[in-house]
Amino acid sequence: MPADLSPIDKAKFVAAKRACDFVQSGMKLGLGTGSTAAWLVRCLGELVRDEGLKIQGVPTSSRTAQLARDVGIQVISLDEAKWLDLTIDGADEYDHALNLIKGGGGALLQEKIVATASDQMIVIADISKKVETLGAFPLPIEVIPFGWQTSKALVEEALIGMDVLGTTSSLRMNGHTPFITDEGNHILDLHLNRIGNARQLSLVLNQIPGVVENGLFIDICDIVITGYGDGRVEVQDINKGQTDETRYDFLDDDNLFADPDH
Repeated sequence: MPADLSPIDKAKFVAAKRACDFVQSGMKLGLGTGSTAAWLVRCLGELVRDEGLKIQGVPTSSRTAQLARDVGIQVISLDEAKWLDLTIDGADEYDHALNLIKGGGGALLQEKIVATASDQMIVIADISKKVETLGAFPLPIEVIPFGWQTSKALVEEALIGMDVLGTTSSLRMNGHTPFITDEGNHILDLHLNRIGNARQLSLVLNQIPGVVENGLFIDICDIVITGYGDGRVEVQDINKGQTDETRYDFLDDDNLFADPDH
């Protein structure tokens, strides 16, 4: 167990650790992107190294692919895998029905493709990601660079008729230039504050020319594993309609977890 972690990193770590219980040798796994997913990849790498776990990983970003290779996980493409047993990923927000906002790291397109090509999706998150209603976190949508300002105007016009509190959007930047996704696209962040009907909004956004995909994950996630800073972990299974709780004790341990973001 990593020593000297902040409460938020402890929460992310224990959620990732608990998710490993769902992984079995021989599985083809979708590997998510982001700080919590990075903990998961390192946990899995330790199992591959120390316990002979045999898995093939389909990463949802170039960052995740590099980390997976670094810790000894066999990386394959989704086309090679064809179908996945399980995808484990983080989320920027989730509600009681396990609807998600994803894409804070800019990988929503690959994340959604991989998640929907899986028998099951597990989200790992710290408790700060749980919300009553989606929308406080800006909703990312991926748009092609050609005519992105037209797409932005069309999106904002469409938002006027939606059950949302805000209707503005902004182009995500990387310093002084637009952020570019792994697929060569831009990201628009929609500042909605509250999303009253996520299913309707998702359908409307994807009809707008230039929009490739949006960061609303509806009816995709099966289980959310929520970590707390004191080592508690909750597992909510939407299909079984049940929630289980476990707890991890923190011990100093020499392992792979010195720095989850590198």
